[in-house]
Amino acid sequence: MKEQHSIPKGKLARAFSLAGAGARIGGNYLNYRMRRALTGQDGRETFHRRTAADAYATLSRMKGAPLKVAQMLSIDQTLLPDVYAKAFSQAHYSAPPLSYPLVVRTFERELGRRPDDVFDHFSRRAVCGASIGQIHRAEKDGRTLAVKVQYPGVAESLASDLRLIRPVAMKLFDLTAAELDYFLGEVRERLLEETDYCLERERAQGLAAACKELSNTRFPTFHPEWSTRRILTMDWIDGEPLDRFADRETDAGLRDRIGQTLWDFYHFQVHGLRLFHADPHPGNFLVRDGKLWVLDFGCVKAIPEDFYRRYFRLLDARRLEDEDRFEHCLSDLALLLPGDAAGDRELLRRIYRESIAILSRPFRTGSFDFGDPGYLEEIRAFGERTSTDPRLKRISSARGSPHSLYVNRAYFGLYSLMSRLRARIRVQLPAYLHAEEEEASVGG
Repeated sequence: MKEQHSIPKGKLARAFSLAGAGARIGGNYLNYRMRRALTGQDGRETFHRRTAADAYATLSRMKGAPLKVAQMLSIDQTLLPDVYAKAFSQAHYSAPPLSYPLVVRTFERELGRRPDDVFDHFSRRAVCGASIGQIHRAEKDGRTLAVKVQYPGVAESLASDLRLIRPVAMKLFDLTAAELDYFLGEVRERLLEETDYCLERERAQGLAAACKELSNTRFPTFHPEWSTRRILTMDWIDGEPLDRFADRETDAGLRDRIGQTLWDFYHFQVHGLRLFHADPHPGNFLVRDGKLWVLDFGCVKAIPEDFYRRYFRLLDARRLEDEDRFEHCLSDLALLLPGDAAGDRELLRRIYRESIAILSRPFRTGSFDFGDPGYLEEIRAFGERTSTDPRLKRISSARGSPHSLYVNRAYFGLYSLMSRLRARIRVQLPAYLHAEEEEASVGG
């Protein structure tokens, strides 16, 4: 892969990069329309393939928030057409790496030394590149290490980048500025945290300690002596990325075991710790000797207790079946608003009930087969139907708590990975729901 020798810097340069991508996409669309008019052939697939490639090429050159958004979008296979999801998924670990002189500059600024002065050996070319930083392989005192080096200027350009991509997000999700800004603060906070590698190391070590009793789950050892806010050093783990493991033919029992491990890891974090790894893309997991290794803890989300209880009590089927209890839950989560018209409230209740019934299905049976292709297709079809419903488009989308943004993202990512693994797993409801049975029976 060709190395990148610079990153567009400054608001104006980065704005021009996005504008250039927009112009190329516009040109692609014009060529598509002209070709269809002249030949009668649709050519839509070629148009989307070129557009996805052009969009990714620009975002990968910019790094930072624009590339991170592309990475986030690729997690949910129900949100984007396959060609876009496939192109944007390269942001997980195949973004064009920065050239070695830029890496040296970061080391000199952060550690006061060049990489070769810190380590016995340091790969001049990155092993892989993602949205915020890239990984180099190093050796020190006989130990093989993975060294993550943050791209220059990523943290400084974050706020302006989010403003630049705001119009794109508004168009993509059909949101007004006010509706988008309702959630943008949560995205900004998480992305800023991802640029602080000291915070990532602390969270990784804390979650590893809390999850040490989980069967088949493993975590790398981190090395603070070779780490700063912009450099993070950990043990090198040889293993197979989770998507490659999932996509090849392998023993069904092993698939189920890895799927169960992944599910239990998230179940324990969300329902036990109220703190979870909020970036479930396949590049953050490796499979090695039947164990699941968890990497990259840059994006970690804490769940406030009051939100947790209000959100997950919707897994209680009795609340779905009782109209008054269900409406109370939706209002309590600000999914229904006091100013909603009666017809809108009825439509939203029906949509929310259908959505919750589909997404909570794995929790209701004690076991679930994510290998059923019909399940993910049902989620995809529901998302497509609701996103194009003109009645829903006219209803304000600024609903719910910003806390739900990363909880939803984690579960969409988890479901996508489980479906890719085609895993059959054991599932249980959160323990606190059983403790609430008496309260729920009287309509709490």
